[in-house]
Amino acid sequence: MQCGLLGRKLGHSYSPQIHGLLGSYDYKLFEKEPEEVGDFLKNGDFTGLNVTIPYKKDVIPYLSQLSPVAKRLGAVNTIVRRQDGSLIGHNTDYFGFRYLVERSGLTVRGKKVLVLGSGGASNTAVAVLQELGAQVVIISRSGENNYHNLHLHHDASVIVNTTPVGMYPNTGISPIDLNLFPQLEGVLDAIYNPARTQILLDAEKQGLVAMNGLWMLVAQAKESAEWFTGSVIDQGKIPEIHACLRRQMENIVLIGMPGCGKSTIGKLLAQRTGKKFVDADEALEARLGRKITDIIPQDGEDAFRQMESDTLSELGKQSGLVIATGGGCVTQQRNYPLLHQNGTILWLTRQLHKLPTEGRPLSQPGKLQEMFAQRQSLYRQFADAEISNNGPVEETLTAIRSALGE
Repeated sequence: MQCGLLGRKLGHSYSPQIHGLLGSYDYKLFEKEPEEVGDFLKNGDFTGLNVTIPYKKDVIPYLSQLSPVAKRLGAVNTIVRRQDGSLIGHNTDYFGFRYLVERSGLTVRGKKVLVLGSGGASNTAVAVLQELGAQVVIISRSGENNYHNLHLHHDASVIVNTTPVGMYPNTGISPIDLNLFPQLEGVLDAIYNPARTQILLDAEKQGLVAMNGLWMLVAQAKESAEWFTGSVIDQGKIPEIHACLRRQMENIVLIGMPGCGKSTIGKLLAQRTGKKFVDADEALEARLGRKITDIIPQDGEDAFRQMESDTLSELGKQSGLVIATGGGCVTQQRNYPLLHQNGTILWLTRQLHKLPTEGRPLSQPGKLQEMFAQRQSLYRQFADAEISNNGPVEETLTAIRSALGE
């Protein structure tokens, strides 16, 4: 059985990995230009296909039948070749988004839900939400309900983002200000890279439900695999595969006092998880071609902190890294979303008398205690978990794996 993903520019897709965990069939990426799509659908060597942008509507004329869901949405993301050679089209994004809503625990029946965007993903979200009994309002750039009259919808309970605003690599921006919605209960974002877009970070900060589109991606793949194989796949595969992908994609970010062991522990973590280790200070020096010991005296600490933030911005939006940060990165609140957008932040602690001071002008006796007093609460604010690094290295690594849910 030959299956795969049809698209124009597929780049790095997680679909082969996901389908490898769902079934024993081959799964390839088929990059085709628009003029090649028709011939490929007629003569291509495949049993089943997933279809992504920009071909979810373009494939329809080549199909002999559409499922009721595909007809309703006017878009196809799953194609199966039947024994007589004809093609049937289905849309599993509907199942994927419904799974995301149900997984979030949000109740939408009878509540106002704003759907940001008016493209294909928006159509899917609207169809699901209407089926669930929500009062759906589509927010677009030029429609009746737009970004200039959001005040009309201050009573919204849920916001769904189907726009690309905040997607990698253009992270750190949100399509709307959540402070406009005092009754808001949660935000769902179809984007899954970064794990926490700015709108999700804002939702987290307000204590709201905040979930990205990775659940949708895995769930829709599960239903596609069922169409490919004709077999029912246990629903429990969705959280299992989601956890696998999340562990692979997330950064592990180590913060803590100078000399607490971030680099040592970080390198060992990278070896054991298969992630790439990056020392943020070394990355800054490589980027600028200058030593930090020269930057601070010559440019001042404020300039250095901005350079540090610029470096963390580039590192934080990447995936699958172990990042050892400089000890003072927590003094700049702007660094928190940069590190948290794709990462779990771990505070490595070590008793002060165990911290090395040789060659560290800011860590001399007296100064060290003062520095810790200033930074302790900041480390705690940044951290998802506090990890003691006072004992054997293996104990520290075990504590970290436990904090990561492994």
